[in-house]
Amino acid sequence: MTNFRIGFGYDVHQLKEGYEFWLGGIKLEHEKGAVGHSDADTLIHVICDALLGAANLRDIGFHFSDKDPKYKGIDSKILLKEVMVLVRKEGYEIGNLDTTICLQIPKVNPHIPEMKKCLATVMEIPENNISIKATTTENLGFVGRQEGISAYCVALIYHQ
Repeated sequence: MTNFRIGFGYDVHQLKEGYEFWLGGIKLEHEKGAVGHSDADTLIHVICDALLGAANLRDIGFHFSDKDPKYKGIDSKILLKEVMVLVRKEGYEIGNLDTTICLQIPKVNPHIPEMKKCLATVMEIPENNISIKATTTENLGFVGRQEGISAYCVALIYHQ
């Protein structure tokens, strides 16, 4: 077994009026929210996928099926906590996470410190092990038209 492993996560959710907007474990005030089976927290979902991939544990859909009613509307922080249990059960710990959120509006940068604090608490890791960046798509594509949100994550884990 190698000491270091990396994983990659990518997620997309549609944005619609009438939904709450959860991102990085916190609720953002916005006229649109992300649509999904769970609370549709795009950032947490990419973190889960990157961690699961790094540990060779498949993906978020394998562990938390959107066909299973027990996950309907679930707080994604619960899913992240369970992913951490799975990863640690394999003997791994988090080295660092590097994430990018693609969203036209609302602006994410003012919320990054609170997101990092929330995620670090859930994952039981130092805040400086989590990088969160945000970008727009310069009004191009589904993100630019404010129809959706996407996010990316690279995770480095190491065997204890």
